[in-house]
Amino acid sequence: MDRHFLTPLFNPRSIIAFAGDPDAEAPSREAGALRAAIAEGGYAGPVTWLDISTHGTLGELAQSRADLALIALPAAQCAAALEAAGRIRCRAALVLTSGLDAAKCTELHQIARLHGVALLGPNSLGIQRPAIKLNASTMGQLAAAGPLALVSQSGALTTAMLDWAQHQGVGFSTVISLGPNTAVELPQVLDFLTADAGTQSILVYMEGIRNARRFMSALRAAAYSKPVVVMKSGRQAAGSKVALTHSASIVGADDVFDAALRRAGVVRVRQFTQLFSAAQCLASRFRPVGVNLGIVTNGGGPAVLAADWGDGLGLKIAKVDDLGENADAAAYVAGMQAAVADPGIDGVLVIHAPKVGVDTEAIASAVAGEFSPTAKPVLACWMGEARVRKSREIMVARHMPVFRTPEGAVDAFNSIASFYRNQQLLQQTPPPLGGGAAPDTEGARLLIEGVLAERRKVLTEMESKSLLAAFHIPVTRTMLARSANEAMLIASQLGYPVALKIDSPDISHKSDVQGVALDVHNATQVRDRYNEMLQAVAKAQPEARINGITVQPMAGPRQGPRGREVFVGMTTDEAFGPVITFGAGGTMVELIADRSMELPPLNQFLARHLINRARVAEMLEAWRGAQAIDHGALEAVLLRVSEMVCALPQLREMDINPIIVDDSGAIAVDARVVIDDAGSTPGSYNHLAILPYPTGLDREWPLKGGGAYTIRAIHPDDAEMLQGLVRKLSPESRYFRFASSLPELPMRMLARFTLIDYDREMALVAVVKENVAAEDGSTSELERIVGVSRIVTNPDGTSCEFALLVADDFAGRGLGSRLMLSIMDAARRMGLAEIMGLILTNNAPMLKLMTSLGFQVAPYAEDPDFRIATKAL
Repeated sequence: MDRHFLTPLFNPRSIIAFAGDPDAEAPSREAGALRAAIAEGGYAGPVTWLDISTHGTLGELAQSRADLALIALPAAQCAAALEAAGRIRCRAALVLTSGLDAAKCTELHQIARLHGVALLGPNSLGIQRPAIKLNASTMGQLAAAGPLALVSQSGALTTAMLDWAQHQGVGFSTVISLGPNTAVELPQVLDFLTADAGTQSILVYMEGIRNARRFMSALRAAAYSKPVVVMKSGRQAAGSKVALTHSASIVGADDVFDAALRRAGVVRVRQFTQLFSAAQCLASRFRPVGVNLGIVTNGGGPAVLAADWGDGLGLKIAKVDDLGENADAAAYVAGMQAAVADPGIDGVLVIHAPKVGVDTEAIASAVAGEFSPTAKPVLACWMGEARVRKSREIMVARHMPVFRTPEGAVDAFNSIASFYRNQQLLQQTPPPLGGGAAPDTEGARLLIEGVLAERRKVLTEMESKSLLAAFHIPVTRTMLARSANEAMLIASQLGYPVALKIDSPDISHKSDVQGVALDVHNATQVRDRYNEMLQAVAKAQPEARINGITVQPMAGPRQGPRGREVFVGMTTDEAFGPVITFGAGGTMVELIADRSMELPPLNQFLARHLINRARVAEMLEAWRGAQAIDHGALEAVLLRVSEMVCALPQLREMDINPIIVDDSGAIAVDARVVIDDAGSTPGSYNHLAILPYPTGLDREWPLKGGGAYTIRAIHPDDAEMLQGLVRKLSPESRYFRFASSLPELPMRMLARFTLIDYDREMALVAVVKENVAAEDGSTSELERIVGVSRIVTNPDGTSCEFALLVADDFAGRGLGSRLMLSIMDAARRMGLAEIMGLILTNNAPMLKLMTSLGFQVAPYAEDPDFRIATKAL
């Protein structure tokens, strides 16, 4: 079912164009360019040209019908033209007029909303759809047809890319210039391109986002099905507000954006030339690969340049085959074939530096003749200019990526390798934290509410540690002393040595004001350090409010040769919300600036990946006589922090520094938390860019004929059980569900069905527990999935499509109706208004079930083999 509301914009069956009088003395620039573009493109559908200023227009409009309205008029006439298009029920409009101010743009958006028109623009350069010969743009000549889509928020970059593509033989399925004021936004365009069969890869140039949740959801959905490459401008962190914690001071907005793109499974490039390189590789349709690059070259120098550049990008040079400066075509082909056949090589870079007496073009022809885009990625670098221009043209003609420099070629391979790495991150759907005691979430919320009631936003060390303890994060035992005598008494109870720390809501970094004393070994030292600390703090920051001085033991994982100091932090990005950071800890955390970051929620894979990306990761292994740390304990801290961030929308910044880790565990020595009023209701997760696994949906139901089953949300770990369900289906049941006789789900489809984006889809499984006999005669109780119901939100954002599957041996026992009722409840909670699904005409049991549940069943106009069932929610 094509229910995408942008279909009339990108695949219009007919067009009305408001472009003024072509015979006027001074037609607008956009109007002239649009007329020329439509004529040059050769769009086959009917195009009606109208002038809104003429008296006959309304009469003409009354007889007109069109999917798409094109508007290229003076600014003062645009609103009237859009209003007219809305009245004749145009479903989409493109405003090419530039230079409209904010007020005019707002007026056009309001008109579009009133009439339900999908509005691209104003201030847009338009669209190109080469496959249907539609050039509704001011971007010049229609691009060649191809599998690549280009979406850009910059008009200048769009035209530059098209000019480059024309000379490189790169074709496009779609070219879209969004502009800064468009009503149709990037996530909606991504949704369309994801479903577009003619688009195999997507290039995006962007300057900002309006809604992180929608952006991440659309980007993740696109990256599931096809490669996506993103270039974003504005890499410097916005603003210079003073941070209240270390974490916020070292995390810039661009770092967060980078983490978001990795999590979405897309590739980010940072330079314009890299965008072109990525476009070449995507146009060649290479499959994702690993990071091991093999080099075939006729000179050591170019190979060294490539290796150095690759090392800086995190690539591994698996092998260098130096053929010698006199290598001929046969030697190059043999070297290339050997590298492609080597299982330890994921991609091949063929480098050629021209030499007098060597036939450069013959080598290029031989290499290009051997090239196959369906095999391992093979890229070429023909160095030089005049002498190798013809060679590069030979390779371009065979759609083989070819570059001028080794660095450019390595950048291109890194785009392919990054796609492979980031796809692993995309496939992580964080479950609820398993094992251990449930956190005291309510107690944590009461603590936060109490602090906010006192009109404070910064928690003391004692309060911060209490918050961590509520989520079972190990913390040092800490007690507050309000006098030197009290400090001595506490120290003797805790046991020496102890640490003393100033406790003040006004002091962010205690060591900066001499507010930390470590390894205090006796009562006399406690008394002296206590008094000295109060004096030093009063001198350094006289206006600070002092609650007292905390006393804590130096026990736990030990400082010194065995213990390593790390930090775990959290900051709130303006666009993407909470971000979890990790890196080297201690007093020099800002100077070292070692940090990696991930968007919550985390699972164990993501926590491990977060640790391994930090520079401190090497020190966490066996190092200088110390044993490797307990990685499980550190990962558990990150998972608990993730759980805390998800459960408490009031958190704004958090700094757990240091956490001391060694082979015996991990313990938080100091912590500081900044809070504010919640921007969302606890449990709604509106503060997160990625929705976590939906807890609280589990419910047990009685089974007809005896027994019971549980309905819950599907989980990534359900993949094996889901495959088992499909394998046991009869051929007829399999055909009814998938319109195919496939014996089992392909791995990519299985991952797609279990690794879902809970923001736009939901899948519920019916699970029973069965006793299974082992070979030794013993029995064990195992879970089995016996039914699945699923909805996917349609691109219109108001409706969804359903699917239902029940195991053959559980048919007729009430599972189907209960799964449908449960999934309809889920759809209502998602704010959807209608549910629909396609059912094979000869699937009588399903048609009967839908009718009993109140669905309207009707013939499906696009395929007589199906019926369409719909129901208002």
